[in-house]
Amino acid sequence: MPNAIWRGTISFGLVTIPVTLLPAESAASRLSFHLLDRQDLAPIRQKRVNSRTAEEVPWDRIVKGHEVTPGRWVVIEDGDFKAANVEATQTIDILAAVSAEEIAPEYFERPYYLEPTKAGRKAYALLREALARAGRVALGKVVIRTRQRLVALIPRGDLLLLAVIRYPHELRDASALDLPSADLKAIGVTEAELAIAAELVHVIEADFDPADPRYRDTYHDELLALIERKAEGAVTVEPPPAPSAAQEAEGEIIDIASLLKRSLEKAKSARSAQSG
Repeated sequence: MPNAIWRGTISFGLVTIPVTLLPAESAASRLSFHLLDRQDLAPIRQKRVNSRTAEEVPWDRIVKGHEVTPGRWVVIEDGDFKAANVEATQTIDILAAVSAEEIAPEYFERPYYLEPTKAGRKAYALLREALARAGRVALGKVVIRTRQRLVALIPRGDLLLLAVIRYPHELRDASALDLPSADLKAIGVTEAELAIAAELVHVIEADFDPADPRYRDTYHDELLALIERKAEGAVTVEPPPAPSAAQEAEGEIIDIASLLKRSLEKAKSARSAQSG
């Protein structure tokens, strides 16, 4: 189990629940790479260079700045950060209990596990079960590593999961995107196409199982296997051929109804094979 990144309490009314916060993501499973010089495979070091003079800048001359307009900078000193910093109270203050469906997916940022201390097990279970029975998640605020975060406490079986929630100002405005309207007739979607699409969705319905092999990170597995083979001896890998001009041109003309019907037949065959 990874090291705790935070220890504190959940403030649930007058009840305090001592907990430990642990990262849910496994950083060890990620493949990491370093930049090397192909000539002798020596690691490449990054230099801090002045963009005007091209001279290397020592750490004691480096400051942090925010660009307010192009080319105009405001320097932020350590004291400025401390003045604006929120007090680290070591408490997750619950503000409200909301329906999980009301939180749009783009607001969820990063998951953590909450583990109660021995003294907090009963109160932890009470909060978890109360939220689960109400079909709600608890929204709160907590200071993690000097930054105040909005978080959701989500009941998941025996676990209370803490998910960091993005603030609205951290998301780009999607209204500027060029999206098809809800007027399906205006964009040429027919009721027949919609019916086939709906049937296809119904055929591929399934309960989510993260252990399902279909959801494995095959790119990670194949890349790791390649690294292991290359570590044992030289391996040459040919890149996949680029699509020809004819193939790209063919892709411009799409018969959606035909593709949906073929997809539906394929999905039904796959479903029959699984059930059989």
